[in-house]
Amino acid sequence: MASRRHLVTGGGSGIGAALVDLLHGRGDELVLLARSPERAREMEQRWPGVTTLVADLASPLPDLDLPERLDSLVHSAGVVEVGAIADGTDVERQVRTNLLSPAELTRQALPALRAGRGTIVFVNSTSGLQANAGWAGYAASKFGLRGFADALRAEEAPHGVRVSSVFPSRTATPMQEQVHAFEGRAYAAADWMSAESVAGAVLGVIDLPADAVATDLTLRTR
Repeated sequence: MASRRHLVTGGGSGIGAALVDLLHGRGDELVLLARSPERAREMEQRWPGVTTLVADLASPLPDLDLPERLDSLVHSAGVVEVGAIADGTDVERQVRTNLLSPAELTRQALPALRAGRGTIVFVNSTSGLQANAGWAGYAASKFGLRGFADALRAEEAPHGVRVSSVFPSRTATPMQEQVHAFEGRAYAAADWMSAESVAGAVLGVIDLPADAVATDLTLRTR
């Protein structure tokens, strides 16, 4: 079987890196979005043969040189800042990185995804299902991403493109360590679901037979 081609954001760490490990290990072609040339070089050294594109999702996305055909687009990049609105938490950066840039990247990639009858996976969060105090900016971006995915699914079904949202709860990643620091709590990776567990679930969504789509998948720590 010919290798498949995937575009992945957030491949430098956490869930994205765990997914790239799986895809690269089985010989699939990979196009990885890196936020800087330095990060791109790190990815190229870790996974020989990958193609990298440089763009910072915290800024307006430029026109990217994308392949003509894609089997999947996985949005796993994201940022979080925990804090009250009254204390000046940066809502704009979170919405730009977690919602607006993924929406624009999806728009640019749709011709390639239609050509490949591909799958779009938005790695969302349980914060996209329920909002809590201190998480307003992050939850707003993730609720918006959920709505974007739902509308996109209806629009792209006639073109053979599947759209899935995956909602992990707290996961043992560098982002989770950052969140614990914001919260002033000790961090222990063993307390949380692993990035590899979430990546395995995302891979399962991508690999579903063409007659099925996982519209929404929620994952929680046991």
